Amino acid sequence: MTAHVAGGDLSRLRQLNALDAIRTLRDEPPQTLTELSRRIGLSRASTEDVVRELLELGWVAEVEPAAGGVGRPARRYRFNAEAGLLLGVDVGGHKVLAVITDLDGTVLHSRRVEVTTELGRRERLAAVDRAVSGVLRAAGPIADRLWGTGVATTGWVDGSGKVLLSDALPEWTGVDLAAHVSRLVPGRVLVENDSKLAALAETWRGVARYASDLVFILSGRRTGAGLIIGGRLHRGFAHGAGELGALPAVGWKRAPDHLAAWPSGSDIFAAARAGDRGALAAVRRYVKDLALGVSALVLTLDPELVVLGGGFSRSADVLIEPLRQELDRWVLRTPEIRVSTLADEGVALGAAKLALDAAEDRFSLNRG
Repeated sequence: MTAHVAGGDLSRLRQLNALDAIRTLRDEPPQTLTELSRRIGLSRASTEDVVRELLELGWVAEVEPAAGGVGRPARRYRFNAEAGLLLGVDVGGHKVLAVITDLDGTVLHSRRVEVTTELGRRERLAAVDRAVSGVLRAAGPIADRLWGTGVATTGWVDGSGKVLLSDALPEWTGVDLAAHVSRLVPGRVLVENDSKLAALAETWRGVARYASDLVFILSGRRTGAGLIIGGRLHRGFAHGAGELGALPAVGWKRAPDHLAAWPSGSDIFAAARAGDRGALAAVRRYVKDLALGVSALVLTLDPELVVLGGGFSRSADVLIEPLRQELDRWVLRTPEIRVSTLADEGVALGAAKLALDAAEDRFSLNRG
């Protein structure tokens, strides 16, 4: 984050008021001081003090008054998404995607490098370097505007940014991604599991913007989960929350094998859509294994939503109804099931949101 955000000295109460104002303006159209004061529960005078400081810090901008009208129009304020930039990086089995976004998550620049699951550590890290360096070149000189960097990867990641365990990528266990990417960018680099960050992206730019509790399911050549509880990403004590795939009885590791057995070169989902009995049976077996873990998470969390993402979600029309039927069998209340609309940018956007949340947390600490 820019250095001037670290200055100043707010009481804890004023700090919380400032964060409330930021989040309200970020989620709503431009507002007058009176409207904003009503939303955050402060007097108009106190709201004016908060907004004045946020204007100085760059978090908030004044909106130009509309032309015409009678009398002096009330000043309106908006969240200043242009005040900073975020870097999000998705390190996957088949691609490395780096995006530069504004503070609202609008992608301004992106760089994609194709990889394969067979690549070793050195080659995959070289692809990370190419993607990150490429997107930074496209964005131009941004060092003073880059508020943070987030990196997503498959596997179990600890709080320092090191991959503790990865079954999906060779030689990936033990990689210190935070240290590696820190060579390329200024400031702190945060690293988290890709399924968790895909869940975070859904609350920011996806189909779960107003959901406080959700289960995100990564449905593809591997299966994973991300959990949002009370509007916050839930990591667990050792960042292992949602790692149901580690339990063989759940069946998530074998689930994609039901679909992989279909003849190469043909689309099993298209065949199922067309009514092919063999394809329908394979999809049903896949969904049964998927639904067992989803049911366990639903029974544990009682979420408002289940969001289906990942490569297989493109064929949600043949997956959602069987999944709903399976959940109806096992859970007390089947939540609404939605399909992600973020395509293959979702994980990278979640990484950018991770950086934004850390910037807000630093703002809170530095202003306290």
